[in-house]
Amino acid sequence: MLTVPSLPFRRLLRLILGLWLMLTAATVALAQTWGRTPEVQALAGRLAAQQALPEAWVLDRLANARFLDHIPALMLPGEPGQRKNWAAYRNRFIEPQRIRAGVKFWREHRKTLQRASDTYQVPAWLIVGVLGVETLYGRHMGKIAVLDALTTLSLAFPPEHPRAAERQAFFEKELGVFLRQGRTQPEMLAAKGSYAGAMGWGQFMPSSIERFAVDFDGDGRIDLIRSVPDAIGSIAHYFQQHGWKPGLRTHYDVTVNSTAEQLDTLLIPDILPTFSLQRLNELGLLLPPDAKGLTGPLALVELQNGDAPNSYVVGTENFYAVTRYNWSSYYAMAVIELGHVVQTTERRTRAKRHSE
Repeated sequence: MLTVPSLPFRRLLRLILGLWLMLTAATVALAQTWGRTPEVQALAGRLAAQQALPEAWVLDRLANARFLDHIPALMLPGEPGQRKNWAAYRNRFIEPQRIRAGVKFWREHRKTLQRASDTYQVPAWLIVGVLGVETLYGRHMGKIAVLDALTTLSLAFPPEHPRAAERQAFFEKELGVFLRQGRTQPEMLAAKGSYAGAMGWGQFMPSSIERFAVDFDGDGRIDLIRSVPDAIGSIAHYFQQHGWKPGLRTHYDVTVNSTAEQLDTLLIPDILPTFSLQRLNELGLLLPPDAKGLTGPLALVELQNGDAPNSYVVGTENFYAVTRYNWSSYYAMAVIELGHVVQTTERRTRAKRHSE
C-alpha cells in the first residue's frame, strides 16, 4: 500500500492553489484569440457606436482578445436548493493572517485613511474591511487580462444562467467602457484583474472607475492598481455616493419569534430596508434596547449556515449601502466584521505599545 506523507493543511492548501494558478496561466497562454468572426464584428459595431470609438480599432482589440473557456462556468450560481454557509464563509475572511495584514495596512496608511474618512464621512474600518476581503490588502488583485475576461463574458456568457441576458448586457457595457478608457489611456488595455474584469486594490469594474474613482494622492491621474491613496479615497467616495449615513450602525442582533407566515413576509424584500421598527416588532422580531429610537427603514437579513439553523440580523440603510459594493449579505457581513476586528486589534496593540 502506497503511503503519502501528511502535510499541514495550510501548506497543502498553498500547494493546491499554486498548482491551480500554474494551470490557469498555462490555459490562458494556450487560449485562442476570438478572431474576426461575425459575432465579434457585430459586437465591435455595437460598442463603437455606443462609446463613440473607431470601429476598426475596436474590432482589432476584440479580435486579438483571448477566449478564456474556464470563465463562463464561474458565472453560474450554485445548485438549486444548495444551502449557503455563513460560518464557513466568515472563517475565510475573519482569520489571523488577514487580521494581521489589516493591522499592518492601517498602521502604514493611518493618515490617508483618516483623510478619506474626514473627506467622505465614511469610517476607516469599512475601507479596511473592503480591502481585506477584496484583495487581502493588495496581495491578490487578479492575474487575468481584463480585456480577455470582459470579451469572453460578452461573447460567451452561459445561456443557462437564470439572468443570462441581463448579465451579458452588463459585461458588454463594462467592456465598452473599458475600451473607451483604453483608447485615451493605452496602458489600461494591458490591465490584469479578476475573472469578472474587476481591477486594483478595491476591485473596481470599469464603470465604477469612471463614476467613483478619485485622484486622492494629487498626482493628476487615477491609478487604483499602484496608488494606495487613490484606492482608499475611491472606496470611501463609492460608499458616500451609495448612501452611507454617518453615525448609523450597519446592523443589530435580533431574536426571531415570528411565525412561518410572518417570517415569509419579513424576507420578501430580501436585504432592501423596508420595515419600520414598530412593524418588525409586530412581525415577531425583538431587537436589543440600543435599537430603540431607530427611525429609518430596516430589513431582516437571513444568513444560512449549511445544515445548522440560520442566523439573522436586522440591517439598516448602511448595511444595504455595503451590499452596493457586492450584492451579497454574506459579503457585507464579512467586510463589516473584518473591519471592526482589525480596528479593535489595531487599537489594542497600539495602546499596549504606548503603555510599555
